[in-house]
Amino acid sequence: MSDGHPRPGPPAGGAPGPGPDPDPTYQYWQYGQADPYGQHAHHGHSDPYGQYGQYAWSQDSQQYHQSHLPHQHQHPEPVREFHHAPQAGWNGWDGWPDGAGAQAQQAQQAYEFQHPADAEPARAFGGPEAAGAPAPFVPQQSQAPSPQQAQAQQDAPQGRRAARLARRAGAPDGPTGASTAAPGAADGRIGEAPPQGRRAARTARRGGAPDGPAPAAGARPRGGGGQGPQRNHRWAGLVKGVALCAAVAAAGMLVLRAGAAVEGLGGSPAHPGGGPDTAAVAVGAGAVPDPGRVVQIVAHPDDDLYFMNPDLRYSISAGHPVTSVYLTAGEADGVNAAPAKGATTKGATAKPDKPAYAEARQNGIRAAYAKMATGDRSSAWKRTVVPTKGGGHAEVDVLVANPRVNLVWLQLREAGHGYADVPDSLHGLWDGKVARLESMLSSGTPVKQRFAYSKDQVVQTLAGVLEQYTPTTVRFQDPTPGRYPDTKQYTDHQDHFYGARFVQMATAAYAKDVKDRPHFAVQNYVGYFNGSLPSALDPQEAKEKLDSLDTYAWLDRQNHCGSDAGCGDLKVSDHPAGNRWTDSINYARGTGTNWLTSDKDHGLWAFKVLDGQVAVWHRPGPVGAWRGPDLLPGTGMDPGASAVTLKDGRIAVFGTRTSFGARPTDYRREVVHAVQKSPGADGFGEWQSLGTPETADETWTSDISAPAVSVDGTGQPAAYVRDGAYGLRGRVQQADGGWGPWEKHGGEDLHGAPVTATDGAGRRIVLSATSKSVVGWAQPKPGAPLGRVTATGLPDTTLPLTAEGREGGVRLWFRKPGSGNVRTALMTADGGLKVNHMTDLGGLNGFGSVTASGHVLAGRAAGGQLGSEVGPGRPWGRSPLMFVGAPSSTMTGKNMVSLAVVGLDARLYVTSSADAPDAYLAPWQPVGPRNAAP
Repeated sequence: MSDGHPRPGPPAGGAPGPGPDPDPTYQYWQYGQADPYGQHAHHGHSDPYGQYGQYAWSQDSQQYHQSHLPHQHQHPEPVREFHHAPQAGWNGWDGWPDGAGAQAQQAQQAYEFQHPADAEPARAFGGPEAAGAPAPFVPQQSQAPSPQQAQAQQDAPQGRRAARLARRAGAPDGPTGASTAAPGAADGRIGEAPPQGRRAARTARRGGAPDGPAPAAGARPRGGGGQGPQRNHRWAGLVKGVALCAAVAAAGMLVLRAGAAVEGLGGSPAHPGGGPDTAAVAVGAGAVPDPGRVVQIVAHPDDDLYFMNPDLRYSISAGHPVTSVYLTAGEADGVNAAPAKGATTKGATAKPDKPAYAEARQNGIRAAYAKMATGDRSSAWKRTVVPTKGGGHAEVDVLVANPRVNLVWLQLREAGHGYADVPDSLHGLWDGKVARLESMLSSGTPVKQRFAYSKDQVVQTLAGVLEQYTPTTVRFQDPTPGRYPDTKQYTDHQDHFYGARFVQMATAAYAKDVKDRPHFAVQNYVGYFNGSLPSALDPQEAKEKLDSLDTYAWLDRQNHCGSDAGCGDLKVSDHPAGNRWTDSINYARGTGTNWLTSDKDHGLWAFKVLDGQVAVWHRPGPVGAWRGPDLLPGTGMDPGASAVTLKDGRIAVFGTRTSFGARPTDYRREVVHAVQKSPGADGFGEWQSLGTPETADETWTSDISAPAVSVDGTGQPAAYVRDGAYGLRGRVQQADGGWGPWEKHGGEDLHGAPVTATDGAGRRIVLSATSKSVVGWAQPKPGAPLGRVTATGLPDTTLPLTAEGREGGVRLWFRKPGSGNVRTALMTADGGLKVNHMTDLGGLNGFGSVTASGHVLAGRAAGGQLGSEVGPGRPWGRSPLMFVGAPSSTMTGKNMVSLAVVGLDARLYVTSSADAPDAYLAPWQPVGPRNAAP
């Protein structure tokens, strides 16, 4: 959002506010306390930055309040900057998921930040190492654990139970990794004392850590040489422990192999198997999988709160490292007041002051994140400045109480209007109407030197941020939101989707140029149009989402941040919910549930987009070892892929691909597919384009849905998309292998992506959600064209639909608006499309797509984890897995169901269940090693 409202903003081209002092010096300061130089800090004094957190560290122990105001007497102080991706063990971090223990022991590299006037520049986000850097140093003080970490420590099993769980855990590369190490292990955790006395001896005998804390990196062994019988006794215990672990691991491998064989051969419900990933460790009901690292990039302060929550809150609550990046300052017209109250609002900016209003919005964001992470909106932040790879500077804020939460402010000018022609904007920069877009620095930012970016420099800056944080999940807004059919105005703010296009280019550059990185997945979010769709959240989730917006809107006007600019965004204070945006959340892409499939040999295939390419995981046969992810050649793939089995047994993968072209108008999104070279083969052919029904990007912003694909009883495949005019379009493959033209099938007010499946007679049925109901199309017989669009009479639904051929027809699953409960109805095509009995199946609230195969039904539950039901009438269960996009399931073997998700760590997780009334889900298995460099 720009100003919290989708109405027109101020006239284009407003002059920027007064700039900050171009030649600042720096001071460490804490609100309400005496500063290091003997002066008392009080309200109204500035807080220029002290380095802290993921990118910077101050060796002083001062903490920083949110107030950062001008006119403070300043004193020079050296400022340091980290020049590598965040490492475990420094600045209170518990460590990244991969190699946390080893990283915790490493000394951290740090280099002095130079003022722009100094001779030697500081290293940028993702930039090269600075020459002549000072010697590295190790931070001297650790931070307290987050509330989530403290709770995990309290809940951690102790004594014999811990030993039993350790023996059951198996190989060390499982989903919990270092985070589930025994107390005292070098995993970067804080607050756990090593076992003492007899308990320590028992731990050693059972294969745990040696008694006593592990020595620091580089420390000499205590006591010099041998320690006589006592040392020999400990060695004997360790040897026994290792032997026991080896025996247990061998037995576990046999169990996994046996379970996989039973699964593939359609074993009994009592022994459904645990999945064939022989190198993986099961994720039990109480285990915590690899959390991954989340970076989300939005255009304005509050876009994340309106359009990415509750995903944002779920990630913070789960203790995941979360970094939010803001492209623009969100300065709007510079008036921090509710529209109806104007300049009379106490505590608001009486006159237009763009830097102050930008600061107020930043204060509101900091308060909202602090409350989500700690429960205290005034929890302190460290604000610092780092040079960017694009040649400018960014402000980086780190939450002191939970340093896993970071904010990055790029502070470019915003358009100030949702759709008007504003050359000085991200849209104007993209189209080449301006060569460079200037910065708009907030009044309290530690960034003191103005800058401007070209189009390439914006991309470089974002790619540098990604390189620094090495995310496994990247969240950003919808780059193709469409237009309203009557007014032809954009359905979303131009900053939102042109900002998203810059992020698209940045993720592509990051994937191409940075090799030493983990795989990453992408999630896109619907913006303003959420207000025109049925509510996706249940009342409790909507209330918690609104609570964050209430904090951001600064409803009580109390100066808790100590800033003259204000502690929040008063423009939205009269209606923090916006246009019903707090009632909903919708993914713009990646909602399909047909990306997991099986072959005739009971093998499994999974297809998801990682690094802008389609990743393939494959388990050959019922007992083979999983392989993958292997990336199919071809870049630019959008989130979401679907798989279908052709008549000859080969698998075809469909998706959409974005290309940028040499000119801004060359931006293009098209449907593509790749076909397996032969049934069961690992190789796939080249991507073939089916084009797009859109004539030009400018017409509908390339707004097409992901393709829905099915094969009818004649073996004829067809692909369907929702086009930018909100109708259904489709292409059918001909007998000679070619594809027919994009045909119009009618329909209006279609939203999201259509779904399709074939009934017992081989007839294709296509279904699509509207803002009020569901409509459908059906073949009168296999091989015939689709019939006309038919209203189903179903009540309104949330957007994602799931369809599967069963019971002679096609069963449809969807969610009840304002509830999250799952509903289902059977669609039949005898004598035209008909609906047969809608049923409410309940659930664990939540939102988004559900997947169904056999007796298994699964989808995102409230809290963000995967919820599942195994059999009608049985209670829903909740797994610890948080995941990207939608889950997928398929029938495997004679009577088995396989279920899969891709976690926020961009890693595949699979489980299975017998398709029987008394079945249960086996423990989740992560496929392959922990996500590190590809």
